[in-house]
Amino acid sequence: MENIKCRTVKSIGRSDIIALYKQAGWWTLKDDEDHSFVDRIVAGTYVFTIAEDGDRVIGMGRAISDGVSDAYIQDVTVHKEYRRKGIGGMIIKHIVKELQDRDIGWIGLISEPGAENFYKDLGFEVMEGHTPYIYKK
Repeated sequence: MENIKCRTVKSIGRSDIIALYKQAGWWTLKDDEDHSFVDRIVAGTYVFTIAEDGDRVIGMGRAISDGVSDAYIQDVTVHKEYRRKGIGGMIIKHIVKELQDRDIGWIGLISEPGAENFYKDLGFEVMEGHTPYIYKK
């Protein structure tokens, strides 16, 4: 695990990111469809962090933000071969440090069911009295 490093990027090989999205079950496009929007996601994300084992991308996470007051962490995933080894935590810690270094004081996220303890161990707390919503019209 000593070879695993996290870094923030503004561009990265599209196929690496698509593979992680697919493994997480978040990818619905067919292979013959245009995937160029992935480049825009990486470039346009306030903090896009990757975890690498040597030159292999094995994890990612990102934070969207106005760059002034708050940020939301999303799309955190680690390649199946590398899960349960602390890499997800490394990614979150890297993103949080980047945000704090940029004076972002409010950092939130919505976790998938079952991940509560993972995020609590990293310093996140449940936002009592708040309910997440998604626009569906």
